[in-house]
Amino acid sequence: MKLMANATLTMGVRNTMQTRLSKKRLVILTVLSIVLEGCSISDWYNGYYAEGAAIIKGQKDRNAFYDAESPQMKELRRKNRDYCREQASKPENRVARTGFPNGIFNSGMFELCMINRGTPTYEAYGSMLEKKRRAERRARGEIVPEHQ
Repeated sequence: MKLMANATLTMGVRNTMQTRLSKKRLVILTVLSIVLEGCSISDWYNGYYAEGAAIIKGQKDRNAFYDAESPQMKELRRKNRDYCREQASKPENRVARTGFPNGIFNSGMFELCMINRGTPTYEAYGSMLEKKRRAERRARGEIVPEHQ
């Protein structure tokens, strides 16, 4: 009988030890899964964080472009923007689109108006710089002309 009691006591201690170890493991796994769930690999893989960083960089570049202008240029840009916006939103200049009976704002006309008046928008300026860089690379022979 005493042997049976010792065996039961030993099994009880062993079960208690196993329970404590499994509880610790369960707690560690739960904490790790909660932490890793907040920043899962799929978020990094699909470019969520990279896209956010690119947006922030673009906004900083855009703000730097407009902040670098002189006060006279800012005033000229404001006047040109008002004039070009008025021209592009006139009913006769609106672009016809399905679902918009009155048409939509003519953004192409707005961009060209701003360029022609000497105050290109940040987007148009970037496009103009890209064309200039491409022409320079083509002149150096780094890019083969398209029409050969």
